[in-house]
Amino acid sequence: MAITEVREDKKMEDKMKEVVLKAETLIEALPYIRDFNGKKVVVKYGGSAMLDEKLQESVIKDVALLKLVGMQPIIVHGGGKEISKWLGYMGKESEFVEGLRVTDADTIEVAEMVLNKVNKHLVQMMEKLGVKAAGISGKDGGTMLCEKKTAGGRDIGFVGKVKSVNSDLIDTLIAKDFIPIIAPIGMDENYQAYNINADDAASAVAKCIHAEKLAFMTDIEGVCKDPKDPETLLSVLTTDEAKQLIEDGTIGGGMIPKIRNCVEAVEEGVSRVHILDGRRQHCLLLEFFTRKGIGTAIIDNHTTLYPHEQD
Repeated sequence: MAITEVREDKKMEDKMKEVVLKAETLIEALPYIRDFNGKKVVVKYGGSAMLDEKLQESVIKDVALLKLVGMQPIIVHGGGKEISKWLGYMGKESEFVEGLRVTDADTIEVAEMVLNKVNKHLVQMMEKLGVKAAGISGKDGGTMLCEKKTAGGRDIGFVGKVKSVNSDLIDTLIAKDFIPIIAPIGMDENYQAYNINADDAASAVAKCIHAEKLAFMTDIEGVCKDPKDPETLLSVLTTDEAKQLIEDGTIGGGMIPKIRNCVEAVEEGVSRVHILDGRRQHCLLLEFFTRKGIGTAIIDNHTTLYPHEQD
C-alpha cells in the first residue's frame, strides 16, 4: 500500500473517531435533555465572557440551544467593565468597596445607559440565531424592588439590595416563547433607580421562580480544594461542604459572596447552582449535558445526583 493511501486511511479513521465521539456526546446528553424539558434555568452572564466576541457568540448559542431543546432559559447579565470604560471616558474614576461600585447620581445614569446598551446587543445576537428574546431591566413591570445596600458600614450610593422579585413579566415573556434578558437595574418604593450586583440579581430571580438551575459564569474554573491548582476542581459540593470551605479559608476573597449566593439559592429552592469558567467555549452545554461537567455544582445536603447519574 502506498504511503499516500496509508495517510488517507489514517485521516478517514481519525474523522470517524471524531464523528463517533460527537454522537456519544449527544447520547450522553439525552437523559439531561429529557429531565430538564420545560424547566427554568437562570444564567448569570458576565466577566471575561462578555468582552471576547467569540465567547459572546458561544454563550448566546449555548443559551439558544437550551431553549431549542425545551428548557426555559433566562439571562441576567452584568457589564461592570463596560461601565468602568464609559466612566473613564467621562474622566470619572471607578471606586469599589467590598467589590461593589460606589454609585453616585452620575454613575447610576451611566450604569443604566451602558447596561441597556449591553442588553439590546445580547437581544440582537439571540434574534440573529432565530430565537425570540426580549430585553428588560429590573425596573420593567416592577420586576426588582430594591432598598439601599451598604458596604463595610459605608453608604455607597445608589447600589441596591433586592427586597423582592415580581416574576409576572418574566413569566409572560416565557409563556410567549421569548428568552428574557435582564439588566440588573431596579427601583425602590420611591421609584429611585439602583444598580444591583448581577450575581445578587440572578440569585434573586432564580429563587423567585424556583429555577432548576442557576449558572454563574465566572473567570475561574470553579471551586478547587487548592485554589492554585485547577486539577483539584470539585465537581459537586453540598451546601454544608461549601460553608465549611469558607470557614476553613479554602474559599476566600471575592469568591465568598458568590458562594454564599449559591448556598442561599439552593437553600431557598433552586435545585442546583453551577459555577463555570465563562472563558471556555460552550461551558454551559458541557456542564449541563455531560455526566462530569466542567465546573462546580452546589446541591442540597439531602441530594446527591440526578436519577440518571446514579447508575
